[in-house]
Amino acid sequence: MPDTKQSTVAITGAGSGLGRDMALKLAASGYRVFGTALSADEITDLDKATDGAATLSLVDITDEDAVTAWVEQVSVELGQDGLDVLISNAGILTPGPLEVLPIAAVKREFDVNLFGGLSVINAFLPALRASRGRIVLIGAMTGRFPIPFNGPSSASKAALEAIADLYRAELKPFGIDVVMAQAGNMRTGGPAKSSVALRQVADSMTEEQRALYGEAFATFTDALNSSQASGLSSEASADRVIELVEQVPAPIRGAVGEDAEQILRLVREKSDAELDAMRLQLIGLGDA
Repeated sequence: MPDTKQSTVAITGAGSGLGRDMALKLAASGYRVFGTALSADEITDLDKATDGAATLSLVDITDEDAVTAWVEQVSVELGQDGLDVLISNAGILTPGPLEVLPIAAVKREFDVNLFGGLSVINAFLPALRASRGRIVLIGAMTGRFPIPFNGPSSASKAALEAIADLYRAELKPFGIDVVMAQAGNMRTGGPAKSSVALRQVADSMTEEQRALYGEAFATFTDALNSSQASGLSSEASADRVIELVEQVPAPIRGAVGEDAEQILRLVREKSDAELDAMRLQLIGLGDA
């Protein structure tokens, strides 16, 4: 008899933006979808949008007890077949000069972008081993090309790149694939949030900080807002990540968006000095 087992996927940050679009598309293609959300409205919305094929839970991935409870609940429903795919998608962006940003804000970014993801991955490993499944981490091109005034995000995504390589080696004996999706600018709801965050940082600067960084940060703000507004659509971004979810054999890395492809190519081809010059151009301190 043919194998009728339904494919399963768990997605963090599935209530909005890229996570929601991936959940919708995977549910439409036959996956049983589980995920985390940040509000009851997000849970209700996706349940209706997928006719019950996607089940979200209210989970803060930085709360280990909440993660454990969610994964245990999902694992019971999965049974002995395990989990086919885990997409570690949840993330935040904390822009600003490193000297200006509170250390607590930097730590929060690492808690969400790195440590929260680690907590979810480790909790799901028994279910992933059972299915010899796949982990897809949503990184960023800034993990390979950190940019000024985007330090916490760049640093946390760089750490995620290393974590992906380590997991890939450590989990190979269990048949688990680990894929890094290196995202460029995406119109996934992030641009509006980024614009607000950028404005808040500028408004919170002291006169001394504004004298030091104000002009360069304003140049960076204009460049980031412009880049994100022209980035890959949320639906197209979801399609590309799903390609990485289903590609056989599993890729090690894959760019999401033409800008990511271009930046990652330059990182491979350019010298450190040339890359530094590119960074300075982003904040108006280099030659155009």
